[in-house]
Amino acid sequence: MRFATRFLVPMLFVASPALLVSPALTGGAMLAAQESSPYLPLEHWAMPYAEHLIAAGVIEDPSPLTRPLRRADLLRALAAADTQTLGPATIATLRLLRTALGGWSRGPHLAIAGGIGAGAANYSRRDQLSAIDSVGPRRSGAGHGTFNADLDLELVTSHLVAVTHPQLETRLKYDPDWFGKRNRAIAGRTAESYLEAQWKLLDLFFGRLDRNWGPAGIQGLLLSENPYGLDHFALAVGTPKLRLEAIATQLDDRSDSGHVVHRFMAQHRLLARPGRWSLALWEGSVLSGRDRSFEPWYLNPLNLGILEQVNNGGNVNSFVGADFERRGAVTTFGQLLLDDIQVDRTGASDRKPTSYALTLGVRGGVGAGAAWRAYYTRVTNLTYRNEDSLQVPLYHTLGTGRDFADYDQATITLGLLARPGLLLTPEVTYLRQGEGDPRLPHPPVTAYPTTPTIFQGVVERTVRLALGGRYAVGGRWGVTFDAGVHRISNFQHAAGDSRTRFLGSVAVRYRFQEERALP
Repeated sequence: MRFATRFLVPMLFVASPALLVSPALTGGAMLAAQESSPYLPLEHWAMPYAEHLIAAGVIEDPSPLTRPLRRADLLRALAAADTQTLGPATIATLRLLRTALGGWSRGPHLAIAGGIGAGAANYSRRDQLSAIDSVGPRRSGAGHGTFNADLDLELVTSHLVAVTHPQLETRLKYDPDWFGKRNRAIAGRTAESYLEAQWKLLDLFFGRLDRNWGPAGIQGLLLSENPYGLDHFALAVGTPKLRLEAIATQLDDRSDSGHVVHRFMAQHRLLARPGRWSLALWEGSVLSGRDRSFEPWYLNPLNLGILEQVNNGGNVNSFVGADFERRGAVTTFGQLLLDDIQVDRTGASDRKPTSYALTLGVRGGVGAGAAWRAYYTRVTNLTYRNEDSLQVPLYHTLGTGRDFADYDQATITLGLLARPGLLLTPEVTYLRQGEGDPRLPHPPVTAYPTTPTIFQGVVERTVRLALGGRYAVGGRWGVTFDAGVHRISNFQHAAGDSRTRFLGSVAVRYRFQEERALP
């Protein structure tokens, strides 16, 4: 009975027509006509070019505040681009993407894609700012030469999409974030694997796919691509102008006093797009407990998790938040998460430091196809932590949103198409990181008066000057590189210890794709 309760309820959450009012992480504008389309994964080689063209104002964002994009939606945006004022490199890159992504049948088809590649880096994590230390949460991991290969299979019919994308990647063996097997010559994972039924106003989804709620190009505060392989149930209902979205997933089990503790997470979001604005209100609930199941009142996407927690006396960690974007010559965007805001200050437990996170930024185009972006983001010391240390939004120790807390960061980037298919991205970042971390225990009530809202202990400061780039040749060959110089003060939170470190990577890859129309 426990098995049935734990797993059949989430299945009903996705399958039952009675729950259509909640849209999934499906993201993206509804498909025109009755045509299904797979997603373009966040790691797809074409996504950096697409994000650059969106930021530059060359194409319209098919799905503001939501990633990944559907391939069909992006193709429509590329086809609608006005090329009269664009430079030759931008026009040629538009043509490159249209050719590479438009080679797939729009009708029912079976397709195979994949590639092989090799690279080298002096760190093994996926992000350089996650790899500035030798130990601790931002430890870099060992540098190595790497090899990768993948195979992407998709079946598309009028209303159904089925995708599986296994990968072999030697880098995973050295990545501190990877929770799988490390003692093999080649580590592997399934990057995407999902079934989705798509209709004009409804999507039903089950499987694995990296998602991001919030401004494009910045990790979402509670839902991002940060965790490896987060399988989930999801559904979406609505129009491109008004959508309700929800996900339900089981986080990794933990052990408490020798007993297995089950952990679950649900998130709901209402997304509206009036005129130039895109607005989203969302909430999340993390549940845990020995022999606990996923209670239906938290699965119900029309319920407010915070009210259910109060009325049912549940032991739950609740989050609320909002995202916004206003498109224009200069686009403004932001995101806010509230974790624990104390209104009363009468008792000792009411003196807990405020827990919140936010991002504010602007972006725009320059000249005939260049783009710039500037943003500031902050996550306070106790954000994501909870008095019950098992009710944290972590999946195999990785945040379902941000992977770090107790920091703030200011970043400016510039995107330039130097020639067809060659995208260069200079970057300047200033990062301040305290000693707080989502994986640490929550402080006791007696420690609240001495616990800072942000910047616990010695603050590590990093200035990053970097140049990233990628070069796509005909949709088959691709080269990527990233080189960054980090000037680090109070290295690894040791006062007075200053270091200068270089972190760099380079990779080359060959890609192929074939498809056949279904009879």
